[in-house]
Amino acid sequence: MLDFAGFQLLTFDCYGTLIDWEQGILGALRPLLAAKGKLLRDEEILETYAQLEAQAERGEYRPYREILQSVVLGLGLRWGFKVSPAEAESLPNSLAEWPPFPDTVGALRRLKSRYQLAILSNTDDDLFALTAKRLEVPFDHVITAQQARSYKPSPNNFQTMLARVNLPREKILHVAQSLFHDVAPARSLGLTTVWVNRRALKPGPGATPPADARPDFEVPDLGSLAEAVERHFLSLPSAGKH
Repeated sequence: MLDFAGFQLLTFDCYGTLIDWEQGILGALRPLLAAKGKLLRDEEILETYAQLEAQAERGEYRPYREILQSVVLGLGLRWGFKVSPAEAESLPNSLAEWPPFPDTVGALRRLKSRYQLAILSNTDDDLFALTAKRLEVPFDHVITAQQARSYKPSPNNFQTMLARVNLPREKILHVAQSLFHDVAPARSLGLTTVWVNRRALKPGPGATPPADARPDFEVPDLGSLAEAVERHFLSLPSAGKH
């Protein structure tokens, strides 16, 4: 069990951790693929997405909107169909509608009562601004790939965050669903991590590439993290006061 009272700031990955990006991705891509005569399993769509997105993010920095467009174009190349400009825009245009997980908003409110909260996300500023409306809880810091000019798992994104928040690393707890994008690079920089294992009951890695990384703490969802934090504070001699 972590000493949750020792942290001042929780940093969160957004898409996949707070936002149900797999539901959003499938909601955008299933109709396109069906229209092209491609009836594919959800897991095949998600795992191909993971491969194409990671490949696009490894190159020279491009806005996330362009990354998502390149994923759609890559699907066409992979499965043999042409993609119109409007079809290429369908995935990035859908992002504003990607829903939070059912536990996200309530858990963020509970955690906000004890910590500063920050976003560290592979996205553009304008795209996150649309998502922020769905999260409802204000964040003390928002660090995007657009600001860092790189994509996680690059350590540069975490270093950008560290410079921005101006706190010792031991006071920061990074919370994320992706071992590949978040837990591995955060651990390499000496940050404590919580793995939100959203896919614990699902087959395969889904929309994130697999990775061999060991988090400091694991929960199945964000609500479970909020509960663990509250139990820890209630166990302290100060009767839960920070």
